[in-house]
Amino acid sequence: MKKIVVLALGLMMASGVMAQETTTPEFTVVKENPITSIKNQAQAGTCWCYSSLAFIESELLRMGKGEYDFSEMFLVHNTYLDRADKAVRTHGDVSFAQGGSFYDVIYGMEKFGLVPEAEMRPGVMYGKELSNHNELSAVSDAVVAAIAEGNHRSLQVDPNGQPLWKKAIEAIHDIYLGVRPEKFTYNGKEYTPKSFYDSLGLNAEDYVSLTSYTHHPFYESFVLEIPDNWRWAKSYNLPIDELMEVFDNAIMNGYTIAWGSDVSEKGFTRMGTAVLPEEANGTDLQGSDMAKWLKMSEAERKNTPAPMPVNQKWCTQEERQIAYDNWETTDDHGMQIFGIAKDQNGTEYYMVKNSWGEAGTYKGIWYASKAFVRYKTMNIIVNKNAIPKDIRKKLNL
Repeated sequence: MKKIVVLALGLMMASGVMAQETTTPEFTVVKENPITSIKNQAQAGTCWCYSSLAFIESELLRMGKGEYDFSEMFLVHNTYLDRADKAVRTHGDVSFAQGGSFYDVIYGMEKFGLVPEAEMRPGVMYGKELSNHNELSAVSDAVVAAIAEGNHRSLQVDPNGQPLWKKAIEAIHDIYLGVRPEKFTYNGKEYTPKSFYDSLGLNAEDYVSLTSYTHHPFYESFVLEIPDNWRWAKSYNLPIDELMEVFDNAIMNGYTIAWGSDVSEKGFTRMGTAVLPEEANGTDLQGSDMAKWLKMSEAERKNTPAPMPVNQKWCTQEERQIAYDNWETTDDHGMQIFGIAKDQNGTEYYMVKNSWGEAGTYKGIWYASKAFVRYKTMNIIVNKNAIPKDIRKKLNL
């Protein structure tokens, strides 16, 4: 009898304890598309520019145009001047802030052009190699707020009728970001920012924004209501299952994606993974490593890899909408998705290029589970040719 009990206990341990054993994730690449080097936005809210330009640089690699490294600060400078103008024109109803949208780069490269990174590097105006926009924001925010929210009967202008405050805000950005080059030489040829852009063979109209929310009709476009969409750019609205089809179709056919997501979600660690544990579906996690991980402080959790394996929550369309409406999903961060990988349990992840330098376990690369991406995607930018033909037809693209 004792032998039977001991044997039974042994079997229970083998089937129970070992089944609950967790390990660090081991990823195997399914499909990986070319990207350029990892960048570091440092102390600046410019992820929108880094991720969008990473996407554009990969587009050029895909097109066989070679490898480029574009200046983020050139587009940041131009974008901030436009945003300041919009804030003043709306008397402060449009916020003036460091953030932005993917469309700022799509619009900006066509409107202002592009320049190589060597022509306008971050940090050089204050003797650094990386950005620190804290003081810039303190100065520029105050100027824009004073003009946009002040009790002025009229704005002061120069003899040519140009508002003086615009000269002031441009000078501030010249001082902190550098003067935007009018001409430069690249590989022995002289360009303007516009002629450089034109030489690349890019077409801004090839790129579309997609999202998935129920407060607007599917298969139509609408202005996504987030603070940093201050240009009021439109996104095409797809059911979430079809949006996920776009992700996979793009990656498997050699395209990358500019991805806007909420990284304040507790499953997004600072160690290089993003998961969505199935805690909200009534799964009993008591006593598991995942339960311990979820109970950690936010700082501890962000610096600790999520235990593997873990059952992940596959959200519904309605759950996405509730999270958006309740401000549980916000437009925190822009990144680039460039591949698909599987962990040792067969769970699929998207491979993500971040702009925090070579941080985390994977030196600047994140692995975001498809469950996380399904729930926390705000919007994406993708080449319209990467969209499956049947979906593209529904969007009249």
